[in-house]
Amino acid sequence: MKKVLTIAGSDSCGGAGIQADLKTMSALGVYGMSVICAVTAQNTQGVTAVQEISKDIVEAQMRAIFDDIKVDAVKIGMVSNSEIISTIKNVLLEYKIKNIVLDPVMISKSGYYLLKPEAIGELKNLISISDIVTPNIPEAEELTGMKISSEEDMKKAALKITEYGVKNVLVKGGHRCNSSTDILYFNNEFLSIEGTKIETKNTHGTGCTLSSAIASFLAKGYSIYEAVKLSKEYIHTAIKNSFSIGHGVGPVGHFIDLYKKGGIIYE
Repeated sequence: MKKVLTIAGSDSCGGAGIQADLKTMSALGVYGMSVICAVTAQNTQGVTAVQEISKDIVEAQMRAIFDDIKVDAVKIGMVSNSEIISTIKNVLLEYKIKNIVLDPVMISKSGYYLLKPEAIGELKNLISISDIVTPNIPEAEELTGMKISSEEDMKKAALKITEYGVKNVLVKGGHRCNSSTDILYFNNEFLSIEGTKIETKNTHGTGCTLSSAIASFLAKGYSIYEAVKLSKEYIHTAIKNSFSIGHGVGPVGHFIDLYKKGGIIYE
């Protein structure tokens, strides 16, 4: 059994964050563990409050895992302030952790800022020790200071992000109107990871799910390119089988087969 650790925030409605990460890991057959960096009050309509966890408790959670369990991959999601980010980076370096996937979560779909602006510099330092970083277009724009409106722009942004020290960058194209093609910079070349655009409002937790899937496949021994391809297939199926649970943006279908066995009918 491969063991994968998520370092992120908690989502009270279960569609994103730690909850989505653990669902994804379980669905893909790895053992999921968690270090919680923040607790959010949120539902399908948005985030209403955030309580950060102290850096000391974040560090204690990490050490409790690493001192006892061999971790095969780490996914990092919502890390809201500079102190927490610096702590995470230092502990990961100390324990020489491999297969680090960083999803640079900055703003929720409802527009709530999950990363403090002054922490962006420290986030770039965390990018430097990651094996792959997976920004969506707004996040890539924030990291690079450039406007992205085409696949060529996505390539330029990916290359610019590598200047922070990471070798592999996945710029996700889901925010573009007519395309869901992602651009992967891997082994010094650009690869298009194509996907069919699915028309649905229920996309809560897609970024968390994709990055957790990549970490899960890396833990299993797949290359970064293979992990991204397989994760893209997984998230495509999960979005295709997404559903509504409230009045806003619903979650994707992490446990598709289990949900169907439970009598859920997708139309």
